[in-house]
Amino acid sequence: MTLRRSVTRVVAATAIGCALSLGGAVRAEPVKIRMGWVATPASLVPILFAKEGVARHNGTTYTVEPFYFKGSPLQITALQSGDLDIAGLGFSSIGLAVQNAGLSDLRIIADEIQNGVPGYGGTEFAVLKDSPIKTVEDLKGKVLATNGIGGGLDTIVKAMLLKHGLVDKRDYSVIEIAFPSMRAVMMEHKADLVDFALPWSQEPEFKNNARILFTTNEAMGNVALSFWVARTGFLEKNRAAMVDLLEDYIRIIHWYTDPANHDEAVTIVANFLKLKPDMLQAWLFTKQDNYRDPNGMPDLDAITRNVHVSKELGFVKADLDARQYADLSLIQEAGQRLK
Repeated sequence: MTLRRSVTRVVAATAIGCALSLGGAVRAEPVKIRMGWVATPASLVPILFAKEGVARHNGTTYTVEPFYFKGSPLQITALQSGDLDIAGLGFSSIGLAVQNAGLSDLRIIADEIQNGVPGYGGTEFAVLKDSPIKTVEDLKGKVLATNGIGGGLDTIVKAMLLKHGLVDKRDYSVIEIAFPSMRAVMMEHKADLVDFALPWSQEPEFKNNARILFTTNEAMGNVALSFWVARTGFLEKNRAAMVDLLEDYIRIIHWYTDPANHDEAVTIVANFLKLKPDMLQAWLFTKQDNYRDPNGMPDLDAITRNVHVSKELGFVKADLDARQYADLSLIQEAGQRLK
């Protein structure tokens, strides 16, 4: 073999190797995952990667682009149009997504928060401390404030009142008020019952002037307030990247809820919300907070029960068996890696 021919073969082999290498780089491009969120710290989506080094696959096999939504219905529309890959829905919106929006290919893949779990905190429902309202029956003819009609907390309140024979519109009226304004409408006597929700319930003026009338657990038991959902086409196409994301998500839950990281975790959330850390210090990521499953596992039985209550109140047309709309194989595979 001549020297020229040898050199030619080496150059050709090098070129092929470079081409294969470049091709591999193209194939290994991280999957961009567009994720929706409504409220933090209930949702960790916008602060998933605030602590560097916890997530091991971010930027390698996937990247996350968080999108803020004012409510779940807008996320359903974005899922429907293909503009969102993962949404944070709750029991009050999963039925709407499947039954009204026709998203029968939607799958529950991971948990965010649950309310009403014994031994944990969450949202309660309050009246003024000196209010003459002492029982649920006393709410007849009164004005109730909710953050969103037809939403999770609205459903909880109406379920409680229905237990006591009070029917929406016939026996009471409901107004929509943003969480930060709940204290003001209560103090100004514009609403008789308000959502006493974290972190706003920790404001000293709100806390000192409110009296809890009933809790989520008393109204509906364990409530699946928020969980991740995605469409089957996206999950099938990007399964490997999704398992990596969920593996990192479990790590992130563990980091945020580890007492050893409490002060730093509180600082991250406080900076994001532009709040003073002392508003969060005593309860955030503790048993006074909403329940977070340490392995990111949603409670499918609770979702099914909760949707049934929504149906009884007329918010959705039919019951929904959450097990038919769940794919927990990804979060289970992710969890196995960490054992």
